[in-house]
Amino acid sequence: MKHDLLYHFFSDDDFLRISNKIGQMEKNTSGEIRVSIKEKKPFLFRNKTIDELAKREFFRLKMDKTRDKTGTLIFIILKEREFHILGDTGINEKIGEESWHKIKDEMQQMFRKGLFCDGVIHGVETVGLTLQKYFPVKEDDTNELPDTVVF
Repeated sequence: MKHDLLYHFFSDDDFLRISNKIGQMEKNTSGEIRVSIKEKKPFLFRNKTIDELAKREFFRLKMDKTRDKTGTLIFIILKEREFHILGDTGINEKIGEESWHKIKDEMQQMFRKGLFCDGVIHGVETVGLTLQKYFPVKEDDTNELPDTVVF
């Protein structure tokens, strides 16, 4: 069956909860948040690092095309039990790598307890709160990217 591993960790309700949390957090920031969950590394990219794969996914999802370069990706590969948080250039000028590492550590603690959906939601919420601090919502802000989870 397709997506067996995906549904071992998440349910359709979980994906809806994550998407709703993305929409909720984006109401207060000009930043854009995406969550991409893959079951495993693509065969052709099996030798790539999680960082390299996250960058590839970032560009594939056109997250580099946001008006103020304020896209943030939470990228997860289930089989390898790896994930990465990647911010665009506009974000990285104001938010350091240590912020992403702190969020990642908090998510990791939840994942270790088997709280996968809660871990992702916590990540989305914390990324959103961080973005609100540096990138408050603008009057002419639009939702530039879909809020749905990408598989």
